[in-house]
Amino acid sequence: MLIGCTALVLGLTGTGAEAGSRDLGRQVLGANDGWGSEGAGTTGGSAADAEHVYTVTTWAEFKAALAAGGTAPRIIKVKGMIDAVSEGCEAFVTGGYDLQQYLKDYDPAVYGNDKVAMGPQEDARVASMANQNAQIKAFVPSNTTIVGVGKNSGILGGSLQIFGVSNVILRNLTIEAPLDCFPKWDPTDDNNTGNWNSEYDTVVVYGTDHVWLDHNTFTDGRFPDSERPVYFGKVFQQHDGLTDIVRGSNHVTVSWNRYENHDKNMLIGNGDGLAAIDAGKLKVTMHHNRFDGILQRSPRVRFGQVDVYNNHYVVNEEQQDDYYIFGVGISSQLHATDNAISLPPGASVGKALKKWSEAPLTAENNYVNGRRTDLIAVHNAEIPSETLQSGAGWKPTLRTKVDHPKAVPGIVAYRAGAGHLR
Repeated sequence: MLIGCTALVLGLTGTGAEAGSRDLGRQVLGANDGWGSEGAGTTGGSAADAEHVYTVTTWAEFKAALAAGGTAPRIIKVKGMIDAVSEGCEAFVTGGYDLQQYLKDYDPAVYGNDKVAMGPQEDARVASMANQNAQIKAFVPSNTTIVGVGKNSGILGGSLQIFGVSNVILRNLTIEAPLDCFPKWDPTDDNNTGNWNSEYDTVVVYGTDHVWLDHNTFTDGRFPDSERPVYFGKVFQQHDGLTDIVRGSNHVTVSWNRYENHDKNMLIGNGDGLAAIDAGKLKVTMHHNRFDGILQRSPRVRFGQVDVYNNHYVVNEEQQDDYYIFGVGISSQLHATDNAISLPPGASVGKALKKWSEAPLTAENNYVNGRRTDLIAVHNAEIPSETLQSGAGWKPTLRTKVDHPKAVPGIVAYRAGAGHLR
């Protein structure tokens, strides 16, 4: 049952929010707070009337609240942790799908690596995947604010689709990444050595403008990649991105979030051949986020003017050989300054940057283990085969206070993530 409620307007400024409300659902992105504040700014469902304010405690109620009321502004308050997959993966199985039989049928020693997986078990996997897809995806309409109530509210195993809409706010939510119950084995992937491929981003912003993601915690939670099994010599990958911003999306601010224990974190632009869609868009600001135990893509950028400042990146010992933070992709215009990076002893500083295409970037006043470091110079010295050029060609103007990088780890440790709004 959806519970309508009238919001209280009491006049308190939230972190990064325009003055006006103690109720998180009524807060809007403040002026000059990143690309999301461009133009008319990002207001989400702050103007919702009493009939379009909902408190939900189950996944079914949440999806019903998203579907109700057309495009009228709405506020959805998530109370407690709601589970999109409460009955487990078994509820989605159909067509005789059986993982052990799937592994037997597509074992490279039997099936080879020269053709994609086809046959009854692959058909059953696709049908089972379709059942999960219908259950866990939730489509967020325009003019919507979704907020967690209190310090421990959010979503387990759901995939939020901010797809082809405008003006959306997500705040104070703990969101556990969806676990793909039915990954696909592609024998031809990874230079014909094969690989497991999964679906379901935790949050995907697709063809959408004006989005504010603030004070959320994104995590693999109960199902870390480190505990996934290995089949055919490859990790049984059951996670995709935590927050992907793609397909012409524009004017997004990502602030004061925690990203924890995940592999492929954030794509900004998801294809080199999408210039007709993405050129001149994908304008994203990321500030005061904490990335802890994230292996790669924080972010990986194509095309966009992306401003990344005052974030703290913590790389653990298990990840130091394969990690990267900033991915420089085709026509990207990455401006990464005033960030703090914490590396374990002996880790390569140069790996913080990874070059995918020829595109200059700005990387100034970043601190590694408390010392100011020229990330581009160190990268070029350590990895001369991937020389990077300095100078993104633009300078951000939509910024709030820029903190000294030495202070950033303490600031975001205390204030970033769900349950830390003041």
